[in-house]
Amino acid sequence: MHSTYSTITNHPQPLVLFDGQCNLCNKSVQFILKNEKNAVIYFTQIKSELGQAILRIYKYPEDYNSSVLFLENDVIYSESEAVLKICAFLKSPFRWFVIFRITPSFLRNVLYRFIAKRRLTWFGSTDTCWVMQKKWSHRFLTK
Repeated sequence: MHSTYSTITNHPQPLVLFDGQCNLCNKSVQFILKNEKNAVIYFTQIKSELGQAILRIYKYPEDYNSSVLFLENDVIYSESEAVLKICAFLKSPFRWFVIFRITPSFLRNVLYRFIAKRRLTWFGSTDTCWVMQKKWSHRFLTK
């Protein structure tokens, strides 16, 4: 797998859009960075200029932040499908979670939404940005 530039939004893909204020989301990004098989995924906060532009292009509400989004080959994925797409980029054994694609998405998304609805209560939020290691900084699209 390798990064390609999108024809729609002219930025590197694959791309994870995440809620930068959510501690669970920030920890998930750190987990991806540490467990990615090939360092090809880029990241941006949903509330960034780029994140907002992508929301508009794919017809999501401006205040959307109820799910991680994953953009690959100009196709956007949300909820459990986004998570499973991301898992495909991880080292074993984490990549094996893609087996859950056999479960109907409406069932996977019930669990996803249950956690997403409670994530700020359970894991908290932050007003400060996580300070990433310099080796990863080029993979964060901040504009």
